[in-house]
Amino acid sequence: MENKLAASELTLANDGSLYHIRLKPQNLKDNVILVGDPKRVEMVSKYFDTIEFKSSNREIIVHSGTFNGIGITALSTGMGTDNIDIVITELDACANINLETRELNHNFRKLNLIRLGTCGALQKDIPCGKMIASKYVVGIDGIMYYYKNNKNVIDEDLTQSFISRMQWDDSLPKPYGVECSDNLLKTIAFDMVEGITITSPGFYGPQGRQIRLPVAFDDINDKISDFSFNGLKASNYEMETSALYALGKNLGHNCLTICLVIANRKEGKFLESYSEEMDGLINLVLKRLCF
Repeated sequence: MENKLAASELTLANDGSLYHIRLKPQNLKDNVILVGDPKRVEMVSKYFDTIEFKSSNREIIVHSGTFNGIGITALSTGMGTDNIDIVITELDACANINLETRELNHNFRKLNLIRLGTCGALQKDIPCGKMIASKYVVGIDGIMYYYKNNKNVIDEDLTQSFISRMQWDDSLPKPYGVECSDNLLKTIAFDMVEGITITSPGFYGPQGRQIRLPVAFDDINDKISDFSFNGLKASNYEMETSALYALGKNLGHNCLTICLVIANRKEGKFLESYSEEMDGLINLVLKRLCF
């Protein structure tokens, strides 16, 4: 970064915090729990020993504190890779840019970015209530191709295998595959189902759901369910992980997603009430991250 970033590029709020996430460097911890639902932030922070900072802006709620004496920031992202693009970019800026001078810090600060979300399973043998750790993700949203240096993080073998075996239509965004942080996977999700997560740019048509509008590719779910790579099957659909892994990894951070299955697309089942299961997942991850 040769020159300081313009105000129009690195946008700040009136108090000098990042415009969307409303965080300053002193309020950001190295371990970040990302949740989609703003109400879920309090489900995380209720386990904290201390809560040192809170902020709220639109769908983004932030609580920072400690668990077992280790710093944790819980932050809600809202839904979709567009929100993840904002959140991950601003979290990295908070960690690695001097917000007063708008210049890059001399020392790089690495974050652990762990998404705890919900998903729909694509395999009959993954029931509702199960936890899936995203060993790989295939993004069918296309967001990573707006950035340079994506070859540094994109798994070309996975990407090309998916495109070829799916006979991917050229009218759709080009897929991209990325692997998670192996260290976080081994530390936190060693006994969970590992799979290939498919990140979709939408909930209905892009995931093959037909309500009133017919979908253009009505066999997409069958094809995706049959896809496998390195001994792992396409396990679940969700809407955030591809941007988290691609952007976070490209920026030098450790990334992992663990999702609670609340729907099984093959079985047509949906878990309407899952607060107890989500609470258990949150508690488990905090204990394993902050041992």
